Amino acid sequence: MTESLTERTGVTEADINDISRNVIDAAIGVHKELGPGLLESVYQQCLFAELSDRGLYVQSELPVQITFKGRKMESDGFRIDLLVQDLIVVELKSVEKVTDVHKKQLLTYLRLANKPLGLLINFNEVKLIDGLTRIINGYF
Repeated sequence: MTESLTERTGVTEADINDISRNVIDAAIGVHKELGPGLLESVYQQCLFAELSDRGLYVQSELPVQITFKGRKMESDGFRIDLLVQDLIVVELKSVEKVTDVHKKQLLTYLRLANKPLGLLINFNEVKLIDGLTRIINGYF
């Protein structure tokens, strides 16, 4: 029998959903103020500030550790844009269109970091909700 999310982390699905809603609400606020068309790095800094102001623990540009055949690889190539409450990976984009490769990248980050939920947010949309993708790590 496998352990539940709560048994492994002490966090419930409801907790994760509440944090996720808070992240989405913060992103919408940033988008309403700034609008589309800016660089990803601008949105990242502003969303980091907004989430911190809301009392959430946020890490930025967190390296993703790669383990291959039991060995940790020295790689500085992969970085999580934002990690919220040590649970939710937030991958930010400012692109014309989110593609499958962006979604696969986020799922890979979730697996490598062993986190339960990821949010892919494309700020280059007229309505931010149209640029939002929620991905669950089924391997967590």
